[in-house]
Amino acid sequence: MNSPTIKTTRSIKIGLLIIGDEVLSGKRQDKHLAQANSLLQPRGLALSWVKIVGDEPEFLVKTLKESFASDTVVFSFGGIGATPDDRTRQSAALALDLPIERHPEAVAEIEAQFGEEAYPQRIHMAEYPRGADIIPNFYNRVPGFSIQNHHFMPGFPMMAKPMMEWVLNQYYSDCYQSPTIEKGIKIFNGQESEWVEFMEKFEKQFPQLRLFSLPSIAEDDSRKIDLGVEGLESDVLQGYQVIIEEAKRRDSNWQPL
Repeated sequence: MNSPTIKTTRSIKIGLLIIGDEVLSGKRQDKHLAQANSLLQPRGLALSWVKIVGDEPEFLVKTLKESFASDTVVFSFGGIGATPDDRTRQSAALALDLPIERHPEAVAEIEAQFGEEAYPQRIHMAEYPRGADIIPNFYNRVPGFSIQNHHFMPGFPMMAKPMMEWVLNQYYSDCYQSPTIEKGIKIFNGQESEWVEFMEKFEKQFPQLRLFSLPSIAEDDSRKIDLGVEGLESDVLQGYQVIIEEAKRRDSNWQPL
């Protein structure tokens, strides 16, 4: 399928836009973040940001304008249904200053799924900003849509996951990289401040790795630090060994994560 609205680069930044008042209010717990990571990480891709916004039209349009103006690939979940509180399709059109119109392929899919019951309401889900391309919905044949490196899918995770996977394979397979791994240690009764100087030296020694330090405090006031690295396997194994050697040198109480 030809798609002039989509462009790819070898290195991409990826954002996640989760839309819905029900997520903000806590009536529904988000599952899209974990699901997206499960698709991105095996492909060597990672999220740069995640935003959760409600269905308020003015703010949604503002958010999408900013997003379209960036160089980020965005996966958006929610608000593309046919009820009055579903405003994502219309907001995307306003953000791009484009008319909204019925997409013939989407019309055909919805009519094939629902027949006469596609009218008068369900057919509105075939209305996208002009120039959009459809994203096949393998669950109920109501498509999502793509335009300008933004990919709009339903808020239902069971629909969104295969749709996002299709988008990644269809448009961004040339951006896949070697998957990264994480390795680290858990340090007991340690203070994070005691490790700052080591971490600064470590980052200079291994600029290709992402160093992480996650302290925690239990109810009994005992402290733990998860200290580790993420990156390509060969680099991670070297960095991990340096961390272990430092923990031994300090005679720290630790165990592998």
